[in-house]
This record gives sequence, C-alpha cells and structure tokens, in this order.
Amino acid sequence: MSELVSSTAPTQADAGHGVSFAEAFKVWLRVALLSFGGPAGQIAVMHRIIVDEKRWVSESRFLHALNYCMLLPGPEAQQLATYIGWLMHRTAGGLMAGGLFILPGIIAIMALSWIYVAFGHVWFVEALFFGLKAAVLAIVIQAVVRVGSRALRNNVMIGLAAAAFVAIFFFAVPFPIIIIAAGVIGYLGARGGRPEFAAAGHGSNGSGDGDSALGEILPEHARPNSRRTLLTALVWLALWLVPVAVIVAATGSGSTFSQIALFFSKMAMVTFGGAYAVLAYVGQQAVEHYHWLRPAEMLDGLGMAETTPGPLIMVLQFVGFIAASRDPGPLSPLIAGTLGGLLATWVTFAPCFLWIFVGAPYIERLRGNKGLAGALGAITAAVVGVILNLSIWFALHTLFRQTVPISGFGLDFDAPVLSSVDGAALLLSLAAAVAILRFKLDMLTVLAAACAAGVLLRLAGWS
Repeated sequence: MSELVSSTAPTQADAGHGVSFAEAFKVWLRVALLSFGGPAGQIAVMHRIIVDEKRWVSESRFLHALNYCMLLPGPEAQQLATYIGWLMHRTAGGLMAGGLFILPGIIAIMALSWIYVAFGHVWFVEALFFGLKAAVLAIVIQAVVRVGSRALRNNVMIGLAAAAFVAIFFFAVPFPIIIIAAGVIGYLGARGGRPEFAAAGHGSNGSGDGDSALGEILPEHARPNSRRTLLTALVWLALWLVPVAVIVAATGSGSTFSQIALFFSKMAMVTFGGAYAVLAYVGQQAVEHYHWLRPAEMLDGLGMAETTPGPLIMVLQFVGFIAASRDPGPLSPLIAGTLGGLLATWVTFAPCFLWIFVGAPYIERLRGNKGLAGALGAITAAVVGVILNLSIWFALHTLFRQTVPISGFGLDFDAPVLSSVDGAALLLSLAAAVAILRFKLDMLTVLAAACAAGVLLRLAGWS
C-alpha cells in the first residue's frame, strides 16, 4: 500500500518538475472555467495554456497523450487534463486536474436541471429551449465539418466515414462494433505500411521535450510497475463498481436508480470516439429504449451542456436527473433527480480516472507507435460518420413534428414526414448555421441570440 501512496502525493523532489501544486491548481481551475465549446475548443484552450503559455509539456508529449485519450471511451478532454495532471504531479495532480475540469459543469447542469424540472412548462422557459435546440443543431453540423476537415485526409478515410454513417443510421449497427472495426482496420493498415493510415502532421510550437518543464525524462511514477498497476486498478474498480452493486442490491435491478447505475457504467466502457459520438449512443438508448426522456428534452440537455463549462457529456447528468425525477419513489422529484444526476456523473467519470492511472504508464512507453496512430486516425474518420448520424437524428426531432419508422431487409431507421416540418425551427436552425459556418460567430453569441429569437417567436405566436 505504501507504494500506491508514494505514487499519489507529489514530493519536493519531483513536484511538477518546478511547477508547484498550488500553481498547478490555479492553472487547472482557469482551464476548467474556460472549457466551453466542446472537446475541440477545450483541447485548444488546454494546448494554448499548458503547451504554449506555461510550457509544462512539449507539443509531441501533448499530442501523444491526446491520441491515447481519443482511443479511450469517455470524454477525451477531461481525460487529457487528468493525464497531464498525473504526469506533472502524480495521482494527486491527475485527481486535481480531472476533478476541476468537471466541477463547474456539475454545478451548472445541476442548477439548470432544477430550473428545468421546476419551471420547464412555463412558456418563457419553453421558448428559451425552443431557440436553444435550433442552435444546437447548427453546432452539431459544425462539429461534422470541423472534425471531417481534419480527419478525412484521403479517400480511404472518407470511405470509413461513409461506411460508419450507413451502418449506424440505416442498419442500427451498434456503435462499439463500428469503432472497434475502424480501430482494427487502422491498426492493420498502419502496420502494413499503407500511407492512407500514416499519422497526420500537426502544427508545432517549435519547442522540443527539452524546452518543457517536464523535459525529456520519463518520471519515475510514469514507469510501468505491475504491482502498482494492479493495486491502482483494484482501488478504482472498487470506487466505481461497489456503489453500483450496493444500489442494485438495495433497490432491485428494475429500479430507475439501478438502471442509471448499470446503463452509464456500461456506457463508460463502450462509448469511444468523443462527446458527440457518446451522445448518439445515449440518445438512442435513453430515449428509445429506457424512455427516460423525449428527443426534444435530450436536445434541451445538450443545449445546457453547450452553454456551460466542462465536457459535453455532462448532459448525462441531466439525463440521470430527469430519469430519477420521473420515478422518485418515496423521495421528492427534485431530490430524486439530484441523486440520479450525481449517480450518472459518478459512474461516467470514475472509469475515466481508472483508464488514465492504469494505462498511462504503459502508453508513455509507446510514443511514436505507428499502429496506435493508424488506429486513432481510422477511429476519428468513423466518428465523423457517427456525428453525421447524430446531426440527422437531431434534425429529424427538431425540424419535423412527425417521423415514421422504416424497417425490413436489415434496415432500421426513422424517416421524416415532410408535411410536418416546423417552419419556425427550420428558420432558426438555418440562421444559426449561417451565423456559425459563414460568419464564424462564437458559439455563446449564437446560442444567446437563438434563445432570444425563440422568445420573440413565441410572443408572435409562431412557435
């Protein structure tokens, strides 16, 4: 046990390699408070502060850590913060960086969830969320363009994205199968020397490992140690799964709390490919299988996550809140919702620390591995297709009041009823898309304007 403790607390000898724990706390809090705009924006903020401004780690080390985090299930930006915090200040640094990254979002989403449940049927609140949903659709479309422009470097990558979209949208192929297949294809292609799977070039700040605070060395705590790895895995598995087992035993496997604990624990293991890909999977399951909330409410939750700091998958806290508030048992709806939201958050993020603290020491030894880079590139290409599926799913439930299921011959998808188009929603979505894609307005400005437009349209009787 002493070995795990010694790897947890930074010592004076290697306390961030010249960066104090107190200074690191201030920097990670700053990163957390600026973490708007989804994973791409959050990673950009982290890169600017950690690599360019503070020079804690080099460009190559930052990208290597990012590559690993993008291969993991869960939110890559939060895991990247945990990884770098761990590199600098051991386990305590990882807990601080990863925990601070999600704390503002937990507080903000919880407050908004209370308002939503308590006042969601007031016309003004409904009008705000009507405008918000239209803008969120434009933001998801922007994500397709942004990720696609970076990931689809050649025809092979375009083909992977197209195949992923067709598989998930038209044939309802499970998301994990798509991601695993893409990763295997990318790994084999890279190992076979195919140029289509070679790592893409990245911009550099011109600094090598030696110019960073961490330097070129591999810190002692970052060296693989089988005994420490096993002990770390057991501790974090217990922190993650013991609460789940207690809840299932106490409330029964059919209770909403048990379903939340089990579903989001399963989700934590299979949702590869970033926040928007996670939302595609959760949207299908939470809305269509568990019937915890309606598609429009899922969009409302995503709008909350888009406008608050922290990972976009903080929307899962909203999903847990709504699910528990609608089946509160002996508790009040708001108290049950609070517990459900916190439960969803815990089982979503506890595994993120497990993946980093157990896997990062071994990943540090794989810097420059071609097979890993090839798998990452193929997965990222497939995720473009998955995000496109998400944007169409959102569009169907935002712009049309009715859809019809199509099934048979392996097909399984919803088609819009064209006569049920919502003109006001279509107008707002088009305006938001033009503002974001053509005029490059920032996300918060567009969301605020869309909310105001939703209120004006409701006052005019058009929504």
